[in-house]
Amino acid sequence: MNIQIFGKAKCFDTKKAERYFKERGTKFQLIDLKEKGMSKGEFNSVKQAVGGYEKLIDPNCKNKDILALIKYISEEDKEEKILENPLIILTPVVRNGKQATVGYQPDVWKNWD
Repeated sequence: MNIQIFGKAKCFDTKKAERYFKERGTKFQLIDLKEKGMSKGEFNSVKQAVGGYEKLIDPNCKNKDILALIKYISEEDKEEKILENPLIILTPVVRNGKQATVGYQPDVWKNWD
């Protein structure tokens, strides 16, 4: 397994995801969205695995202006705006190759080999 956890330092679910993989002795790479964000390739891979960028957006994020902007800008500009503002992504995003989940989903992770 090649686990990547995209999260935020203060996110409770990100910490739970880290603990989940640590307890099972699974190595993972933690990427802080506040510091680094996702590359376009990572974003596209996750988007495809979860069924669209809509599932990546956190409706409860603090930046309501960006949420409103993403809702109303043209379709081709939405993904770019999400990549520019990674803190509106619902965390944790856990990626294992071509598989990915959004949010805390241990029931899915336990089936990853």
